[in-house]
Amino acid sequence: MQLFNLKSGKTLTAAAELQTEKKTSYVLPLILIICMFFMWGMAANLNDILIKQFKKSFELTDLQSGFVQSAFYMGYFILAIPASIVMRKYNYITGIIVGLLLYATGAFLFYPAAEKNSYGFFLFALFVIASGLAFLETAAGPYVLALGKPETATFRLNLAQSFNPIGCVTGVLVGQHFILTGVEHTKAQLAQMTPEAVKAYYMTEGHSVQTPYLIIGAVILLFAIIIALTKFPVVKDEQVANTSSTKKTLKVLFATRHFKKAVVAQFFYVGGQVCVWSFLIRYIQGTIPGTPEKSAANFLTISLIVFTLGRFVGTALLKKIKDHKLLSIYACVNVFLLAIGILCPGTIGLWALVGVSFFMSIMYPTIFSLGIKDLGEHTKLGASILVMAIIGGAVLTLAMGRLSDLAGIANSLIVPLLCFLFVAYYGAKGYKDRA
Repeated sequence: MQLFNLKSGKTLTAAAELQTEKKTSYVLPLILIICMFFMWGMAANLNDILIKQFKKSFELTDLQSGFVQSAFYMGYFILAIPASIVMRKYNYITGIIVGLLLYATGAFLFYPAAEKNSYGFFLFALFVIASGLAFLETAAGPYVLALGKPETATFRLNLAQSFNPIGCVTGVLVGQHFILTGVEHTKAQLAQMTPEAVKAYYMTEGHSVQTPYLIIGAVILLFAIIIALTKFPVVKDEQVANTSSTKKTLKVLFATRHFKKAVVAQFFYVGGQVCVWSFLIRYIQGTIPGTPEKSAANFLTISLIVFTLGRFVGTALLKKIKDHKLLSIYACVNVFLLAIGILCPGTIGLWALVGVSFFMSIMYPTIFSLGIKDLGEHTKLGASILVMAIIGGAVLTLAMGRLSDLAGIANSLIVPLLCFLFVAYYGAKGYKDRA
């Protein structure tokens, strides 16, 4: 390594050269990691279309259709800790490759599930996809936070997460144009059809998912190969030896006040988000009768575009407003908008729900960043527990579906409203670490 005279101003010390190399080496890894934020966004929001499609294909109630999200988020819950163990033993990139392979496998399983026309098989395939995403999210979040200065970690994660809603929009568009068929028979029409015609109708609806998921599986598999062939830098977090056992680390984590409350806040945030998006089409068709499914799906796309805009705006605001304050403000606005959705069902309520997406935009990465702050060697396991908190998307979606069956879709919005109340509290007070 060549060095020049310091007095001439031309010398570059070995440490400075190494620092420059590190900064340069972060560019490609960061781009590849950002691509994964896109990928799991697409997978998660395809579920919002699948809920509608499976409800039609298998004649499901709102509660039964909610099992789509339950199977999906159960994968996160069960595999998050194993993901952290793999990364503690190896590294973040190993976890990412395992996650991509599981993601691709689950996508490929949609083909035989459609051939058997089995709702249970579809739920299993979604579980496998989510298992892969548990690895990806457990690895990608902390890895992005470690790729740079600690003081800009929340900003960096929000920037990376800004590409997640682009994947969400893509997932909805793929579902809207390549999965939803636009054919909707009423119960009266089905009663007038022959058994053979009814069976053919259900089979056609079920088969609509095959080609999109085969293509998704192939793309994810190709990306796994690219990741395996790319050289990634060893970040500071991976240079710290894991001297604590899993049991000891768990004890430390759950003695950390801000981390414990971050887990609860993430549970409620994800639950609130999934409730709003999963039942948006149902809300539209329930409060504005006669709206076709494809037209209703347009509003889901609009919501995700608004969410994307909110992420970029929020990321910019984080340079001027403290992360916990912005989180609390956004959560309070969502409580107000959801109250409008309950009290003014129909067009006014619909646009209020679209507005909710804008203010949800920064919540996940901000809670995540606040939660794992200053965890040191316990970061990987802490990140996996925060990912496990995504189970809120399964539990609370079922609660909203059941309440919808009992009291109507508009009244069931009380579930996400209560979720954002807790997020507002976390941003105001819960984020603080007290002995």
